Amino acid sequence: MTVLSPDPAPVAEAPKAGATRLVDRVFKMRELAILAVFLVMTAVTQAGNSEFLSEQGVKDLLLNATILVLVATGQALVVITRNVDLSVGSTLGISAFAAGLYLQDGGSPVVAVALAVLLGIGFGLLNGLLVSLGQVPALVVTLGTLYIIRGVDSIWVGSRQITAADLPGGFVDFGSGGVSAVPYLALIALAVLVATAYYLRHFGGGRELYALGSNPEAARLAGIPVRKRILAAYTFCGALAGLAGAMYLARFGNVDSGTGSGYELTVVSAVVVGGVVFTGGSGSVYGAALGALLLTSINSVLPALGVSSVWVLAINGVLLVLAIAVDRIVALRVATALKKRNARHA
Repeated sequence: MTVLSPDPAPVAEAPKAGATRLVDRVFKMRELAILAVFLVMTAVTQAGNSEFLSEQGVKDLLLNATILVLVATGQALVVITRNVDLSVGSTLGISAFAAGLYLQDGGSPVVAVALAVLLGIGFGLLNGLLVSLGQVPALVVTLGTLYIIRGVDSIWVGSRQITAADLPGGFVDFGSGGVSAVPYLALIALAVLVATAYYLRHFGGGRELYALGSNPEAARLAGIPVRKRILAAYTFCGALAGLAGAMYLARFGNVDSGTGSGYELTVVSAVVVGGVVFTGGSGSVYGAALGALLLTSINSVLPALGVSSVWVLAINGVLLVLAIAVDRIVALRVATALKKRNARHA
């Protein structure tokens, strides 16, 4: 009689599964911590300024966060794959101007939004192809496309400026309108956020993005189409940057050659502060959205408390450094826990 030896695979996988659960718990706690900080900060500001949480105050708070939440959602997918897109600010600016120019000539608002999204998709595809097929580091590629797009935008726009007076009244009203204290633009961003989170959690392509970010070589050996997934992440990020450009136009009604300049750093800060690890494989779009909400609320909280807005950049920098430090500490603790569990199961 032949006696079969037990399959050691489940034992080998147990430490990995435990480490994954540990990471998930840590980052869920981090998202809850960000939410708690936001709520405490809001409560303190309301105590010092009773108009802060008025209907118009809440509406302004959500409008300020909407565009950053949208771009951070797309950026989160790219960062999860262990890459980055530094060209989102430039893509937003040129998409906003293209949509505004089309509307200025009497075009349809729906077609203008579609034009902005398509333009964003084009730049996303360019970044994705250079990173996935060209095997060029994402930081180098997107820094280059940042300057290329910004240069094209500056030459194309020149000294021209699009104002709310040049746009259809309905388009501008939609950008500032809403249901009670909830803006229409915030509802659009929320729908995109929920749909993206659902895709990442329940579809194979979304889970593969995490696998790719955790270990690109192992993902490749497991049969995951690495290049295809990276290309998809960049394309989606570009599409949301283009949509954000159209929403920026509707929100502010004012676009020039400087629109979106420096925005990419704020987006990356929001994503990292929100718990999406810069080395890939961990985090969620909900965390990125909370990071965006926290950073934009700081811009509203400080003036409401009578504090100079000069402190905004300094506070954002402190939050970013703290987030990176927390990521490093978590990574070291997870590695230690994984070694201990491996030793116990050996």
